[in-house]
Amino acid sequence: MKIYTKTGDAGETSLFDGTRVSKTDPRVAAYGEVDELQASIGLARAAGLPADLDTMCVTMQRGLFAVGARLADPSHKIAARVAKAVVTDEHVAELEGWIDTLDEELPPLRHFILSGGGPAGAALHLARAVCRRAERAVLSLGADHVEPIVLIYLNRVSDLLFIMARAANHRAGIEEAEW
Repeated sequence: MKIYTKTGDAGETSLFDGTRVSKTDPRVAAYGEVDELQASIGLARAAGLPADLDTMCVTMQRGLFAVGARLADPSHKIAARVAKAVVTDEHVAELEGWIDTLDEELPPLRHFILSGGGPAGAALHLARAVCRRAERAVLSLGADHVEPIVLIYLNRVSDLLFIMARAANHRAGIEEAEW
């Protein structure tokens, strides 16, 4: 299979159900933002994360592919049949468990902090900001056009990325800069 199909040369793409839409369609923009988030998490991984944080990132990347699949399938014809495209309350609970575990090792947060720190922490902070942008893009589709679990999952990913950034910097001995 060739990487180029030429089917998008006129500025259109296909959703999972075969519907052709403009590449500027809000749904395409939303799953594009989710794809950028997945890639930004990959950048954080490349910055050198502790093994447990790296494992969390891989799990999130897989979950974000599922989110993208669900967004690219507004008629729910394909994503419901593809096991990898499932996003459930259990996935959200897993993220929440990681948040709680990491939060226990950190000093209490008493002030807003500036993004930054070491390469890994800074990359995770950037991924969190990309996540919030993706979340806004998904929300712009309207509540009637997005499964609630997708919004919950993205919100929890953002929370986890924030606490992971703090943990990466804390473990590296880098103090957080208060605002």
